[in-house]
Amino acid sequence: MTKIAIIGGHGKVALHLARLLTTAGHEVSSLIRNPEHAEDVTATGAAPLVADVEHLSADEMAAALAGHDAVVWSAGAGGGSAERTYAVDRDAAIRSMDAAAQAGVDRYVMVSYQGSRADHGASPDDGMFAYYEAKAAADDYLRATSLNWTILGPSTLTLNTATGSINVGSDASGDTSRENVALVAAAVLANENTVGAFIEFTDGDVPIGEAIAAIR
Repeated sequence: MTKIAIIGGHGKVALHLARLLTTAGHEVSSLIRNPEHAEDVTATGAAPLVADVEHLSADEMAAALAGHDAVVWSAGAGGGSAERTYAVDRDAAIRSMDAAAQAGVDRYVMVSYQGSRADHGASPDDGMFAYYEAKAAADDYLRATSLNWTILGPSTLTLNTATGSINVGSDASGDTSRENVALVAAAVLANENTVGAFIEFTDGDVPIGEAIAAIR
């Protein structure tokens, strides 16, 4: 059994992932901002941990992560102001990486998006500009750490039921169900061959286990 912390534990991907992991026998702590979300987390089999990462220091996050074997970042500001987007998707994410290292949690999985990179090409006038900038900065910071990291790059997310199959690559086209993202995250946690990989994917034709096992 592995002990896994999910940051952003009330998000739709995170709730699916928590249920998958606890069903597989893992112990899961889901970090949430709002205590009113604890019941939803408990229903997945995970243990809710109220921790507003936007306002926690790296030391405080490290205390919350201590004793875990892996961290999954599935948090986000969810749109709104650029200021909050930078505060959560960039700054808090980076602090969580420092916290993981400080707490001795070597395995770190980042849920990002397909196309995340510094040269994303969006105009500052684009409403998504702050998000693209924040995610690129966080992903690049993660790549420079000594953590055993994997970055997931799903395409546009949907509420569709999981197909259990994906297509991998920056040129893969189509949407991605949140349930499939959770399945990919669970598969990645079980496959050390994905350490150091940026896995861009969409719903597709290749069974997730096969697609993840083929990552090099």
